[in-house]
Amino acid sequence: MPYSADIKKLEHFFLPKEFTLSNWESLEPYFIQLNERPLNSVSDLEQWLKDMSEVEAFISEDACWRQVRMTCDTENKSFEEAFNFFFMEIQPKIQPYADLLNKKLIDCPFTKEINQHKYFTYLRSVRKSIELFRESNIPLQSEVSVLQQQYGAIAGKMMIEQDGKEFTLQQAAKFLESENREIRETVYKKIASRRLEDKDPLNDLFSKLIEKRHQIGLNAGFKNYRDYKFAEMGRFDYTPEACYQFHEAVKKEVVPLVDQIYNDQKNRLGLESMKPWDTEAEPAGIKPLRPFTDGNDLLTKSIKCLDELNPFFGDCLRKMKELNHLDLDSRKGKSPGGYNMPLAESGAPFIFMNAAAQMSDLTTMVHESGHAIHSFLSHPLELTGFKEYPTEMAEVASMSMELFTMDHWDVFFNDEEEMKRAKRHQLERVITIFPWIATIDKFQHWIYEHPTHTLEERRENWLRILNEFSSTSIDFSDLEKFRSYSWQKQLHLFEVPFYYIEYGIAQLGAIGMWKQYRENKEKALENYITGLSLGGTKTLPELYQASGIDFDFSPEKISELMLFVKKELESL
Repeated sequence: MPYSADIKKLEHFFLPKEFTLSNWESLEPYFIQLNERPLNSVSDLEQWLKDMSEVEAFISEDACWRQVRMTCDTENKSFEEAFNFFFMEIQPKIQPYADLLNKKLIDCPFTKEINQHKYFTYLRSVRKSIELFRESNIPLQSEVSVLQQQYGAIAGKMMIEQDGKEFTLQQAAKFLESENREIRETVYKKIASRRLEDKDPLNDLFSKLIEKRHQIGLNAGFKNYRDYKFAEMGRFDYTPEACYQFHEAVKKEVVPLVDQIYNDQKNRLGLESMKPWDTEAEPAGIKPLRPFTDGNDLLTKSIKCLDELNPFFGDCLRKMKELNHLDLDSRKGKSPGGYNMPLAESGAPFIFMNAAAQMSDLTTMVHESGHAIHSFLSHPLELTGFKEYPTEMAEVASMSMELFTMDHWDVFFNDEEEMKRAKRHQLERVITIFPWIATIDKFQHWIYEHPTHTLEERRENWLRILNEFSSTSIDFSDLEKFRSYSWQKQLHLFEVPFYYIEYGIAQLGAIGMWKQYRENKEKALENYITGLSLGGTKTLPELYQASGIDFDFSPEKISELMLFVKKELESL
């Protein structure tokens, strides 16, 4: 079946054609109407679901644009106010109605008569929402939504000076690739020192978030926020115990490979002792990889790269460019990080990132492109709820794209040797990211199992967990003051708690997809598109199966896939 990126914004049939959300009073009548509408047949119910879906898509997109504008410019007070207005004034009033509508759906006698297979995951999610809803959590959730965004405002102001110029921390990272070791050390310490300046406000912010999140969990009848969050995120297919097994498997199967990678790097650089500012460096005389010059160049080359893989993939980025749904360059006052923001009505999402002409930015761009393609492929699904796919599957979409595109990176590199270096960089990263994923995830489990911990206990336990997964090939001596607060650079801890293990589970899925791709490119891409097109209409194991991979993150599977990547690395 041919796919088209010529996506159409969803029309309004229930809401007014040009409806805008100015205040709660303009929106409430539509919730009242949905709640009071009689449902006397299956067709009544299905039309009601479509109308409710239309309202959900409108509200979701409105909220997403508020977040996009604010993260693109954290210094614009009106953007911040618009975001806060939604989460303090609109969202709290939507939640009780959402609960009423969920109950209306589950209690409706015709719900049993609709296609149970088609609606299984959707109805499962609705039942879960009913179980978790507590009126007492509404103000807390609003406060948390606003607090979370303070992280971007604090981090977005972080700058350092080097060579008489100011750089964002993302831009400054390019100096860590310099062949001059003195420059690398200087910039590493400047970045770490700049982060340290804000350690207290970030600690205070995190403490407030932990306190409120813990209360949300207690209010909903859970022992802690971790258990609540597992339920809220719809983790029907694995438990905290499975995460602990993942941590141990990473320690046993992956950390020794990471040690080997960094040991090879130490030998390549001719160093007696490897420091953390040496991990991205090239030997003397070899220039750092610079795959593009600026955001425009990155976009042009990415479109060409995706075209070569599958023209539909390139068309997705072209459509986003046409709609101005991209903000790629790093600059002062912009939130850190990168994301793909699905837009439920538009269909074509928004890609946000902080490109600074580095190799890692190329990876980020193709990663977010994978997310974007997922948004395009799931947009034709009938209901907004059908498009809410599990995050573990979302990350398979993005991480697979990092690996699929490698054969077409000649768009970014003219030189065969540079291509090899880029591929090596990517495959090493596939392995070296696992210990950090395990570190952040294990830290989160500790945090929310010990919600009343002191700041000193937080510091000690972070260092304990960090050291469990740190490479013995890197010398961290005299850097404890920086390492003690290095968790603060991970925005997920502040903004999207417990969203991190997904990267590990999905990385395994992506390696499985790439293994499939190495065996049969056409079949692998066909399976990829099939899996992503299902959105959230199947369970997580079923989505993996439709993509031709196993939902399995056992130690045996990790070992098998690491061996595959290791062989591919050696072939370079």
